[in-house]
Amino acid sequence: MTVADRTDRTDRTDRTDRADRKDEVLERIEAFRRRRPRLLGEVVTSAHGAGGSASAALVDTVFVDAFRNPALEVLGDGAILPLPSGESLAFSTDSFVVRPLRFPGGSIGHLAVHGTVNDLAMTGARPLWLSAAFVIEEGFPIDELRRIAGDMADAAQAAGVRVVTGDTKVVDTGAADGLIVTTAGVGLVPAGRQLSAHRVRPGDQVLLSGTIGEHGMAVMLARGNLAIEADIRSDTAAVNALVDELLAAAPSTRWLRDPTRGGVGTVCNELARDSGLGVLLDERCLPVRPEVHGACELLGIDPIHVANEGKFLAVVPPEQTPAALAALQKHPQGRLAAVIGEITEQPAGTVAMRTALGGTRIVDMLVGDPLPRIC
Repeated sequence: MTVADRTDRTDRTDRTDRADRKDEVLERIEAFRRRRPRLLGEVVTSAHGAGGSASAALVDTVFVDAFRNPALEVLGDGAILPLPSGESLAFSTDSFVVRPLRFPGGSIGHLAVHGTVNDLAMTGARPLWLSAAFVIEEGFPIDELRRIAGDMADAAQAAGVRVVTGDTKVVDTGAADGLIVTTAGVGLVPAGRQLSAHRVRPGDQVLLSGTIGEHGMAVMLARGNLAIEADIRSDTAAVNALVDELLAAAPSTRWLRDPTRGGVGTVCNELARDSGLGVLLDERCLPVRPEVHGACELLGIDPIHVANEGKFLAVVPPEQTPAALAALQKHPQGRLAAVIGEITEQPAGTVAMRTALGGTRIVDMLVGDPLPRIC
């Protein structure tokens, strides 16, 4: 056998080995993609409220099974209900159980308005009206309740919505951790506007409206039991005006979602699951403030899984991406908006991340509850 023959044989062997390794990797990715959240255990735990895989399992196997209908099964930020006029009604509801009730940058009152306004905005709706229900512990200070109601009024005025109905209940001391607020909201979706994971296509770009991780870290540090000092304020804010700017600049926007519980990583996994496509993120493009990155590093938490309350993700067709990004960056809330990834055909149903070191890793849904009671 000549040297050339041996070299050729070695090359063929190397190619075969590489192909085998590639097939093995693809098989492992496919097995990962087929995994669906399973409801484990016999009782509810704090992990079921964290917005990750345990939350998804609870919703799928308990509530969707109980209330199954086409409007619910979309599992969006709100239900879209068609009206005879050609417009659609968007309807959303949320409960807020943050601890402490006040934190740098906001309070439970701000969250209660911003959270529901933002959920409506993610459906493409213009938020209009809110309801507010309060579960109050016996002994809760009236002055503090008045301040929280004032926070809600200020937030509603800034967002252009009105609180038009509500309810109060009082429970025994120790039964509600001080105060629980539930808001529901109604908005109108203009005729012809459709946002859905099913409209997403390979090559579409993933935009993020600003820096991530601030809300979750601000609340965690405000509890004062971590011995970490950092100037981190919650990003809680209504994003409906910023969404209007985006949709005006990029009317073919495919999908919107605000990455609250479970953060960007969990929301991208929901997008991959619902679209049947892959999401490829670039770690170098993720906007994270240095102080947030440092606090997450000390706590061993990935910023991509930390909650946000004033940011959103958008999937935009590539030809409209420059206009979309420019519109976001012109708005005070979107100055640090960035393109953080793209939609791919493979591996379908999976989120991957190009790391800063040049490798690639799989990004899963949030597992467990490292940040309890943050919204």
